Amino acid sequence: MSECVTDARSRWPLPSHDYWSTPFAESLLQHVDLRSGLSILDIASGHGIPAFHLAAQVGPTGQVLAIDLSGRQVESARVIQGAQLPWLRFECQDMRALPSHLPCFDRITGNLSVMFFRPNRFEVIQGLLEHLKPGGQLALTFPSLGTFDSLWRRIDQEMAVAGLLTERRRLEVYLAERPSAEDVRGWLERLHLTRISVAEYPLEVATGAGQAFLQHPLLRGGFLDDAYECFDDHRLANEVMTTVSEDVESFTPLIAQRCVLSGWKS
Repeated sequence: MSECVTDARSRWPLPSHDYWSTPFAESLLQHVDLRSGLSILDIASGHGIPAFHLAAQVGPTGQVLAIDLSGRQVESARVIQGAQLPWLRFECQDMRALPSHLPCFDRITGNLSVMFFRPNRFEVIQGLLEHLKPGGQLALTFPSLGTFDSLWRRIDQEMAVAGLLTERRRLEVYLAERPSAEDVRGWLERLHLTRISVAEYPLEVATGAGQAFLQHPLLRGGFLDDAYECFDDHRLANEVMTTVSEDVESFTPLIAQRCVLSGWKS
């Protein structure tokens, strides 16, 4: 192994301070077949977890294109990168509508990506496969059905006490739309991938009560916000969610299901 590759790998581990993206990335890397020289498309790359780690693994003979729809996230990743890992590029692109001129890759990865495929998740994966080489691997992670179910039950209970029929229906529709491990296995089978693997790894998220819960950096973005969107009345939403936040003991521990889907293009 070259000194350059060894040095890059030692300097770009997954960051231990990220308590959400890193655990999902760790589960992703258990399933991705990596080696020097591979070309990788990393979707929903955010601020670079696990794009930097992937680039360190493939080395200067490989290439990683990391894309995200958020220009702010892309710029943040570029600042972190600086002049290092020149075979890694961060670009602002929509993974749901990749340009036809984009080349094909040996691997397509996406950490915490499937949640952003809404509403046409199967079609998005189908489009991604058009940019995967024959014999290449697709590997994606997402929080699957069952994630934070104890929380959703407590919110629904509080909505029921307040007689909020419309809000309960909206919450029900949101929860029913979440994909399960069996759903994603079915997608890969329909797309005729081989060596299909779908695995779930539980992850406990700790939280305190009150504002510690309502402003929790992992829960607020993408989870509690979804609950708030069930309300038309912002004041009413605050009342319900404040009551829930004061009763965390009734729905903790909070368990997320880290789901990894993997398949190979024949």
